[in-house]
Amino acid sequence: MNIQSHQMIRYRGYPSEEYEVLTHDGYYVRLNRIPHGRENPGNRAVFLQHGIFGEGSNWVQNLANNSLGFILADSDYDVWLGNSRGTTWSRRHKYLSSDQEEFWDFSFHEMAMYDLPAMIDFVLQKTGQKQIYYVGYSQGSTIAFIAFSSMPELAQKIKIFFALAPVTTIKYTKSPIMKMKGNTRNVSLRMTKMWKFLPELCSYSFFHKSCANMFFLLGGYNEKNLNMSRLDVYTAHYPDGTSVKNIIHWVQVGSSWLARVDGFSGMTMSLQETPPSYKIEKMPVPTAVWSGGEDWTADWRDVSLLLPRIANIVYYRNITDWNHWDFVWGMNAPEHLYKLLKNNTQDNDSLNWCRVGLGDFKWMNGPDGTVQLG
Repeated sequence: MNIQSHQMIRYRGYPSEEYEVLTHDGYYVRLNRIPHGRENPGNRAVFLQHGIFGEGSNWVQNLANNSLGFILADSDYDVWLGNSRGTTWSRRHKYLSSDQEEFWDFSFHEMAMYDLPAMIDFVLQKTGQKQIYYVGYSQGSTIAFIAFSSMPELAQKIKIFFALAPVTTIKYTKSPIMKMKGNTRNVSLRMTKMWKFLPELCSYSFFHKSCANMFFLLGGYNEKNLNMSRLDVYTAHYPDGTSVKNIIHWVQVGSSWLARVDGFSGMTMSLQETPPSYKIEKMPVPTAVWSGGEDWTADWRDVSLLLPRIANIVYYRNITDWNHWDFVWGMNAPEHLYKLLKNNTQDNDSLNWCRVGLGDFKWMNGPDGTVQLG
């Protein structure tokens, strides 16, 4: 059941390429590529980055007309799927074995500062393009905010940043994973062991309801928008691997703003002092944001705290009945989201968005998608 991304891509009749990219700190991260659609030639490069506990194949796990990776490929895009360190397909290091504790001494900070620059530079070198479109989901948005605000030279390589269910604070999160307290290291290790059994268990229709409930417990409830017949496919690739340190970093974020990882003392998983936060306000990249009104991980109220910090925000929408999974697996995602992504990147010379300036967001008017502007 644990089919690799390139196998899924070829099974649907699309061309597939696969690469390993070496990061500056010695990790090998995998990139999957759909260079063009089944009939259309590829043109503009777009990079899709998965969320926490996810991996690159999440973008191609539905049918071709319901998966963002395939939809973009059929719309003349050269599609690239990233895989962060620690995922099943990115567990090699130049000197370390994944069996060594030192291999897992990373959090989303290293994913932002090392994985993203290496992958984006590789895409630009391979395609010969000067800029790419970036789609980040959940933690995939988090690491983009960090990377693009911390490295101006990297930010210049991004045409538009599409932030889907972005997570930069978890003050209002309802997800039990994000709200873990106490001995989070032991809890995380127990959960990791438990997750290994999920793919086989969820392959039986008898357990579909129970497995769906676990999904909803993590990301919010909306069973009607999830294709339950594909639940075994989803659980075969989610949750995927990450480090315990990454989970602890998220727990430490709590109700505060995104804090740098500098405060971590190696693998001790403790903060010695309150570290400085990332300066997201410095990010110049044009950014479009989506949230879900029923999202338990990226709560719409947490997203509303993010909006005034985005200096070049060009669009925002809250989809009232969406949870965390609808952004990648929702049956109505092509209509409510993917069509807009596709249409608003057709013109390379202009953005068809309603531009909103820094500080223009005064308050949210509830999870009904409305925004009060000053």
